[in-house]
Amino acid sequence: MKDFVAKPLRSALTALVQAGKIKTLPERLDFDRPKQAEHGHLASNVALTLAKAEGRKPRELAAEIVAALPASEWIARCEIAGPGFINFFLQPAAFHAAIRNARHHRDQFGAARIGAGEKVQLEFVSANPTGPLHVGHGRGAAYGASLANLLRFTGFDVHCEYYVNDAGRQMDILAASVYLRYLEALGVALPCPFPENAYRGDYVRAIAAHLRGREADRLQRPAGALVEPASAADPEAAMDVLIARIKAALGPDYRILHSAGLDEILADIRDDLTAFGVHYDRWYSERSLMDKGAVATAVERLQADGHCYTQDGALWFRATAFGDDKDRVLLRDNGAYTYFASDVAYHAEKFARGFTRVIDMWGADHHGYITRVRAALRALGLDDSRLEVLLVQFAILYRGQEKISMSTRAGEFVTLRALREEVGNDAARFFYVLRRADQHLDFDLELAKRHSEENPVYYIQYAHARVYSLLRQADERGLSRPPADVDLSLLREDRELGLADLLWRFPESIVQASRDREPHQLAFYLRELAAAFHTYYNATRILVEDDPLRHARLALCAAVAITIANGLRLLGVSAPEQM
Repeated sequence: MKDFVAKPLRSALTALVQAGKIKTLPERLDFDRPKQAEHGHLASNVALTLAKAEGRKPRELAAEIVAALPASEWIARCEIAGPGFINFFLQPAAFHAAIRNARHHRDQFGAARIGAGEKVQLEFVSANPTGPLHVGHGRGAAYGASLANLLRFTGFDVHCEYYVNDAGRQMDILAASVYLRYLEALGVALPCPFPENAYRGDYVRAIAAHLRGREADRLQRPAGALVEPASAADPEAAMDVLIARIKAALGPDYRILHSAGLDEILADIRDDLTAFGVHYDRWYSERSLMDKGAVATAVERLQADGHCYTQDGALWFRATAFGDDKDRVLLRDNGAYTYFASDVAYHAEKFARGFTRVIDMWGADHHGYITRVRAALRALGLDDSRLEVLLVQFAILYRGQEKISMSTRAGEFVTLRALREEVGNDAARFFYVLRRADQHLDFDLELAKRHSEENPVYYIQYAHARVYSLLRQADERGLSRPPADVDLSLLREDRELGLADLLWRFPESIVQASRDREPHQLAFYLRELAAAFHTYYNATRILVEDDPLRHARLALCAAVAITIANGLRLLGVSAPEQM
C-alpha cells in the first residue's frame, strides 16, 4: 500500500527539484501508520527530514510538496499535521487492491525480495545428542524453522544446519552411563552406586538393553577395575577416571559403545524434529571437524599469527586483544582441544563455504560465548559483523497453575515428543513463537488444548475454517462464487475496508519480522487479523442474495483465508478448512 503513496510523492519531490524549489531528493521515503484513524492511513516525515538541509520551515515545505502531488486514483486527500508531517487519506480502491493482490498471488501473497538471494546459514537447536529433545529444545526448533521460512519467503537463500556435538566429554559421560547400565543388564554388580553426575534417564537403560541385544556379553569387563574409590570425593574427577578406565578396558571396542548412545539418540532427534515439521539441509558432525584436521588448522592459524601463548601446559588464545573479558583455552594440558576450539574451527568453516551471513541460535545461558567467538573470527581475519547470534530463553511448562520442574541430567523432563502428543504440533509450534525468543515463555498445556477463542492458534485456524464454511454453504444453496474480475467497489463499510487494510499490512509484517528475526510479530498479526474477521463475520450478512455484493464479500473473505494460510504456513502451523 505504501507504493500507492510513494510513487506520487517521489514525483512531487522530483518536480520541486526541477523547479529549483529544493536541491536534492531524499535517498528513501519512510512512512508510518498513524495510531488514530483521524490522522489518515499513512504519514510521511519527508518535509521534516529535508527542511534542515534545505534551510526551510518544515510546514511550509510540506505545503509545497502537497501542492506538487500529481492526481492519483489512490489518494483521497492530504493534511499537514504537527511540525510538518504529511498525512495521507486513501481511497477505498487502495484497500480493494489488497484483496485483488491476495487472490492473484495466493500462496505467494506477502512474499518479498529484500534478501536478493543472499546466502545465509542458519544453525539452530544443535542439542548435545545425550538424550531426547525436551520442551526447551522445542522452542529453539520452532523459532529456527519459522525464521528460516520467513527468510526464504523474503528472498534469502537459507541453508539450515544442525551442529552435532558428537565429540567431547558429554558424549563420553553418556557412553559411561550406557556402559554401567549395560553391566547391570548383564547382572554384574557395580562396585559403587550409579554416579549422580551420569545420565540417569530411562532412555539410557533402553540403549543399554539394545546394546546387550546386539553384543551379548562381548563388551563385559571386570567391574572392579572401572572405579577408583579414592576419587569419589570429587564427582567430576571420579567421572573422568571412570571414562578413562572404560576406554582402557574396551580398547577399540569403545567406539562401539560410544556409537551405541550417539546413533540411537541422534536418530531419535532426527525423527522427532521431522515429525515437528523441522528440516535441515545438513547435520554437521563435530567429530568430522576433528577427523579432517579443521580444528588443528584453525588453532595453528591463530598460533602462526601470534594470537596464542602457552601457560600451565595449556595453549591459550589472546581473546582479550580482540574485545573479550579474558583469554580462552584452546588446547588443554592433557592434549585435548576445548569446545571453544571446535567452535572456532566450525565458524571459520561456515564462512569458507561461502555464506555471506551466519545466524546462530543459542540458549540464553550461552550469552558469554558471543564475545569469544567474535574475537576468534576477528583474529582469523574474518568480518565478525557477518555473524548474528540470537538467544533463546527456556520455555517454562505449566499445567494450569502448576509449574512442571525439569532436570535433564537426572532424566526428569518433558520430552518434545510427549508435548507434541499431548497438545499437537500446531499448538506447540504456535505457542513457542508467541513471545520474543529472548524472553521467558510460559507454556500452558491446558490452554494449548482448549478449543476456544482463548487459545490463539485455535482462534486463528477457526477464522480460516469459517471462510471455507461460507464457501460450502454457498455451494449447498446454489449460490455462485466470486469471479476473477469481481466488482470490489461495493465494499464500502468500515469493517470491510479495515479488513482490507489489514491485508495490506501482511506483506509489511512479513518484511519486518524477517528483518528483526522475530516470528512472533507474524503471530501477533495473525491474531489481529483473525479477530477482525470474526467481528466482521458476526456483524455482517455475507451470503446475501444480491450476486455482486455477495461476490465482493466472499472475495474479501477468501483473501483473508489466503493470508491466514500463508502466515500459518510460515510458522509451521496447518490451516484446516473444517473444524
